[in-house]
Amino acid sequence: MKETSAAGMLGTTIEKIKDMIDVSTIIGDPVYTESGLTIIPVSKVTYGFASGGTDFPTKGNKELFGGAGGAGVTITPVAFLLIQNGQVTLKHITAYDNAAERMVNLVPEMFDKVTGLIKKD
Repeated sequence: MKETSAAGMLGTTIEKIKDMIDVSTIIGDPVYTESGLTIIPVSKVTYGFASGGTDFPTKGNKELFGGAGGAGVTITPVAFLLIQNGQVTLKHITAYDNAAERMVNLVPEMFDKVTGLIKKD
């Protein structure tokens, strides 16, 4: 495969995005407060890629390549993990887009409530 191909361009684009984004983009570095509270930011990362190209035949032995590629990344803060006195709480900060997303986001809160009831009994 030629180095100047659509697949080569997409591969290069993906590698450059990998260099910019790592796991600390999704689960951020902890922030410690004087009161003993630890705050860990949580983000949603969305990637998009596009590329295309073509080889143009010429009268000579050399082929000409034309193409383009691009990528986009969106990083959206969605929640904070709050840790204090051995207790972990998840606080959402995003608006809900649909009913299914609301249900999924209620699971940690319901888990905390059920765990609290079990501990009381």
